[in-house]
Amino acid sequence: MKAVRVTAPSTLEIADVPMPEPGDQVLIKPITVGVCGTDVKVFTGAIAVDYPRILGHEVIGEVVAAPSESDFQAGDRVLIDPASSCGHCDLCTRGRPHLCRNAGLLGREIDGVFADYVLAPTSAVLAVPDTISVQASGLLQVLGTCVHALSAVTLVPGQVVAVIGLGVAGQLMVQLLQDQGVTVAGITRSEWKRDLAARNGAAMVTAPEDATSALADLTSGRGPDLVIEAVGYEKTLAQSIELVGIGGEVIVFGTLTGGTEGLPYYQLYYKELTLYNPRAALIGDYAAGIELAAAGRLALETVVTHELTLDEAARAFDLVHDPSSLKVLMHI
Repeated sequence: MKAVRVTAPSTLEIADVPMPEPGDQVLIKPITVGVCGTDVKVFTGAIAVDYPRILGHEVIGEVVAAPSESDFQAGDRVLIDPASSCGHCDLCTRGRPHLCRNAGLLGREIDGVFADYVLAPTSAVLAVPDTISVQASGLLQVLGTCVHALSAVTLVPGQVVAVIGLGVAGQLMVQLLQDQGVTVAGITRSEWKRDLAARNGAAMVTAPEDATSALADLTSGRGPDLVIEAVGYEKTLAQSIELVGIGGEVIVFGTLTGGTEGLPYYQLYYKELTLYNPRAALIGDYAAGIELAAAGRLALETVVTHELTLDEAARAFDLVHDPSSLKVLMHI
């Protein structure tokens, strides 16, 4: 079968590899796969892996074969939870398998989904209704991580929530928040991404340099109740802390790996802020996202900007950080 794999940092190949043997797992033929920042970091070598490694962890596919005792049959469209867990470490037994001490991720520790066929345990497979379009289905894995992030907080209609960064995750956050009846403010430098967020429910959009005054006007000076940092930089986390109101909350959704300038630590104390650092998702988060999408409550297709084929994987990786792109999908 054909697979896209990395053989060394920044070295990509489309290779012929052996077909996986199902055993007691579900054999799935990928239909649509998504490219994200983690895939790019594996490709460039910023995340170390054993070479060669088949890339990719975001996938919607069709069941080819499934164990007789499972609920799946050939032809079912499904999503795969890309994270593996051991089931017996302290975090798994505490109901936090997404933080498993022995975890692996498709396309990182385990060969991934940029291939003609892939295997998954039955426990990691969820049905995807036909009412969800092909384009929308390509957002379901990222959507699950956003659902997981928002599960940390209690949203009340009428609250004001600011989202800093209107990339793929930020756009999905806007849609999830407006679905909960809160007033959403979207913050980014990109005018076209601000326009998209406004079309999908943001009550106010602004550039970062105008965010303080714009949020003051929106909240009568008290600041937003919650700020979601969806960029992954120390600077934008610092801005989140500065912008949020007294007694507020900050969700650090972007993956920060360090910084040199520091944070406004006194503001953390003075405002008695609560910071959340969500990671990955639980299987129930993916199920909740699928339910929302199937009900037509989200406009996921609007976040897809490019659709390619597996043979165009190199271009897909280039497009991830292109200013003109949001979600980049490949169809197999």
